Amino acid sequence: MSVLVMGAGAIGCYVGGRLMASGVEVTLLGRPSRLDALRQHGLTLTDLNGLRQHVPPHALRLSDSMPINAHPALVLLCVKTGATAMAAAQLQAALPTGTPVLSLQNGLHNGHTAQSAAPSLAVHRGMVPWNVAELTPGHFHRGTDGTLAAQDDPVLHPWVAIFAQAGIPVALHTDMTAVQWAKLLLNLNNPVNALSGLPLKTQLLDRGYRRVLAALVGEALAVLEHAHQPLARLTPLPPAWLPTLLRLPTPVFRLAAARLLRMDEQARSSMADDMAQGRPTEIDALCGEVVRLAAAQGQLAPLNSAMTQLVHAEQTKAHRPWPANALMAALAQP
Repeated sequence: MSVLVMGAGAIGCYVGGRLMASGVEVTLLGRPSRLDALRQHGLTLTDLNGLRQHVPPHALRLSDSMPINAHPALVLLCVKTGATAMAAAQLQAALPTGTPVLSLQNGLHNGHTAQSAAPSLAVHRGMVPWNVAELTPGHFHRGTDGTLAAQDDPVLHPWVAIFAQAGIPVALHTDMTAVQWAKLLLNLNNPVNALSGLPLKTQLLDRGYRRVLAALVGEALAVLEHAHQPLARLTPLPPAWLPTLLRLPTPVFRLAAARLLRMDEQARSSMADDMAQGRPTEIDALCGEVVRLAAAQGQLAPLNSAMTQLVHAEQTKAHRPWPANALMAALAQP
């Protein structure tokens, strides 16, 4: 049961590495700079529960181009949203008809984009619930908990046990759109975290930043309700209660959101990493989705629109941390 990871970033290296450590044959396909680090340091995986696994350099299968005559049993599509169509076209040109592809990407439409670019392959939507950060070259750390989600399809049924053996539980869902929208609500914190300049847990324990997030989520919930879009339940509380939870005083929030706060001090959002390294962010696939859904119904989503514009503006200059009150004021400007 061989696996090809298309996009050896934080998620691709962590999921691929866990499978590799459990005995699955995994090939990591990524940028030369990332592969050079893996060739030098190997692949180290840690998590908030004390896990530590290491795959030495000589045991890694690495490639910066599509392997010739590749016949993987499963492809994990882990590239950033902007690279989805190009990556899927490369897979289409190289892989046998019907090869299953599981999209482990943020946002709503990557699965559809990949399927359009690779019509002969079988693309399935997935959802990654946790944050993975690269602490040092080749060292990837999962700082939060959660269960992977994937579209329920018979071709993926055998993989549930394989992923579980690797320590990566997977739940199969019939309505992945509801799952992805529920995850997107949580991911609206990504730009807040990136602009705060703080570790994820520290930022969430700041009531000012939580109020910013509550405003973004509340606006998104109103848009989703108007669109009659169901939401899966990914946390102990229903999604509709999230703004109220976020606005609680911090001592009460700390108790009420104990499970949500089960993360270590090293956890940060992927958008924070992107902004720190000067890479394009996925803001258009997060807040931008709320804006587009609102526009499709003749509505506005001014807070999510302002956050989208703010992140784009911050990408073009030296990034500085935003205090919570300044961030709220920037979003509230007409």
